[in-house]
Amino acid sequence: MLCSISGTVPEVPVVSKKSGHLYEKRLILKVIKETGRDPVTSEALSEDDLLELTSGQAAKPRPTPATSIPGLLSLFQNEWDATMLEAHQLRQSLNTVRQELSHALYQHDAACRVIARLMRERDLYRQQLEAAQRAPAEPAGAKRGADGEAMEVEPAGKKAKAGITSDIADKLTACSNELSKGRKKRAISPTVATPDDIAGFSLQFSIPLHKTSKGGILALDLSPASESVVATAGNDGSVQLFDRGADRVLASLTGHSKKVNDVKFVGSQDVLASASSDRTTKLWRAEGEGYACAATLSDQAGDVVSVCVHPSSDYLITAAGDGSWAFYDVAQAACVAQVSDDAAAAGGGYSCAALHPDGLILCTGTADAAVRIWETRTQKNVAKFDGHEGRINGISFSENGYYMATCATDGVKLWDLRKLRNFKSLAPYEGAPTAAVSFDHSGLFLGVGGADARVYGVKQDWSVVKEFTEVPKKGVLSLRFGADARSVLVGAADHNLRVFAAAQ
Repeated sequence: MLCSISGTVPEVPVVSKKSGHLYEKRLILKVIKETGRDPVTSEALSEDDLLELTSGQAAKPRPTPATSIPGLLSLFQNEWDATMLEAHQLRQSLNTVRQELSHALYQHDAACRVIARLMRERDLYRQQLEAAQRAPAEPAGAKRGADGEAMEVEPAGKKAKAGITSDIADKLTACSNELSKGRKKRAISPTVATPDDIAGFSLQFSIPLHKTSKGGILALDLSPASESVVATAGNDGSVQLFDRGADRVLASLTGHSKKVNDVKFVGSQDVLASASSDRTTKLWRAEGEGYACAATLSDQAGDVVSVCVHPSSDYLITAAGDGSWAFYDVAQAACVAQVSDDAAAAGGGYSCAALHPDGLILCTGTADAAVRIWETRTQKNVAKFDGHEGRINGISFSENGYYMATCATDGVKLWDLRKLRNFKSLAPYEGAPTAAVSFDHSGLFLGVGGADARVYGVKQDWSVVKEFTEVPKKGVLSLRFGADARSVLVGAADHNLRVFAAAQ
């Protein structure tokens, strides 16, 4: 007779009066103390319900295999085999569970991606629906209040785009031909800085222009009227106009609701264009002692990352994170044409753009490392450059007309537009991305920003002329050369504008 709990012959057998099952006394007492129930039938059971049986106390005989050494070895071998078989089964079960868990995680990740894509599409359709509902009630063009003051222009791009007409195309061609002829005859200024001059540059001043809570100067531009006036685009959603000569802020433009990614003067110091992550481009015009928003352009569905000014100053081109670029007439504040790039949109949209000095070639960079060349008159993609890794952070054309520099996570690449090939690659920051790149007006120097700011000499076989290390640990986000490369203006990840030049 065996114990119903342990399956062995009990030393002190007891029987349940209710169920009639046989138990080892010490085991059933523990069960009663813990649960108060019969372990087999689950009926209520107490110690009084147990009947102790009298059994002989004769020594238990050994099993036959345990009476000899070979028998014991055989028993041990059987136990070992059983243990190994159980371990193998456990490993198989573990592997099966791991595969099921991996499959479940993959399905969860795929579901999250699909949900995110559907939510983006839903938001886009909602925006398009809201735009369609508002379009009939909102006239395009400038509005005037009762007091005659200028009001913001509602985006004319809500209507169908007229496209780049033959008249506009002729203007673009004439401007390009004129600039191209002038470039061939243009001589380098005798006052342009030499490599030795730049090697002697040092930090002349650092001025805080943006909020400390949201630091970061994302873009810089110098006034066509005076190089001492600089416009900065900030991560705090504002544009600051600063006069270095007078050491004062001329104006603070605060119309955007999110960070300003780019800013450009449009032909003169009186007109600026700013591009923001609030999906708008704003035109600002000088009024009295300050500036006022003259137009808000909201034709693109993604963050507007770059604004480019045509050499004639009559047109703007903006690139956005929705994978589109738009061509605007500045005088009318109207979108003339908008080009959607499905490949760019699928890869995360545009991350930057730049216009060739002649105004006929637009270069766009995407979040998935693609660099594309567009013909602005026909809006056709005429070339694509591969080779970068990671997000394209900056693009700059040389004034010589045939060199172009792009920067990304893997460094800087230089392209010859005549042969459509990469002829030089620079890796200034090992393990860190390059955030900004800019040629000076003479085309003799290339500025690069990342963990620090540095200048390369074009005629020095692209070697480093000067490194500027007086920047914050978070690095440089933008930089520009002053007139004749006599200064280097740096916008860093903090809120300060830094100017490096020769000591006065």
